[in-house]
Amino acid sequence: MNSGQYQTIELSQNCQATVIPGGQPMLLQQGEKVLVTQTLGGSATVQTEMGYLVRLNAEDSAALGLTDLAAEATLTDGGPFELDQVIEQLKTVFDPEIPINVVDLGLIYSCEAEPLADGTYRLEIKMSMTAPGCGMGDVLKEDARAAAQSVHGVSEVDVELVWDPIWGRERMSEAALLQLGMY
Repeated sequence: MNSGQYQTIELSQNCQATVIPGGQPMLLQQGEKVLVTQTLGGSATVQTEMGYLVRLNAEDSAALGLTDLAAEATLTDGGPFELDQVIEQLKTVFDPEIPINVVDLGLIYSCEAEPLADGTYRLEIKMSMTAPGCGMGDVLKEDARAAAQSVHGVSEVDVELVWDPIWGRERMSEAALLQLGMY
């Protein structure tokens, strides 16, 4: 599904969701109608009948009856470890409100790889949010950890949320600025 395509769907089963931007859990009920506003990177953002904007992870998005959203986030396999592969995987993590990945949005401040004795790598990722009070921090942090962990040769991933320097639009890529009409 295209991120710009809005579609109303009746949920085929109960599913867990996360309220945006607060980050509180919410149970959506089977039969409830939701408006799908974004399906990117394996997750979906929907608006409930009560007007809440919520995020469904790949597992819970099965209730939408759409194609397997988890398949959108491809895993790397085989070959030697390359940090560029990690960055590409981090590009499969999207802000649930803005249809831009966390790399192009400028939320990834650093990504460093440390070789381990067993030939695998430990990654240390520092990322931020667009606002310090964003309740989606833990959700996006886990998405980033899972994406980086999927790269061949990665055995450990530590993702730290940082607030210094404060995120600003100057951190966004040219592509992101163009996509949002801010360039």
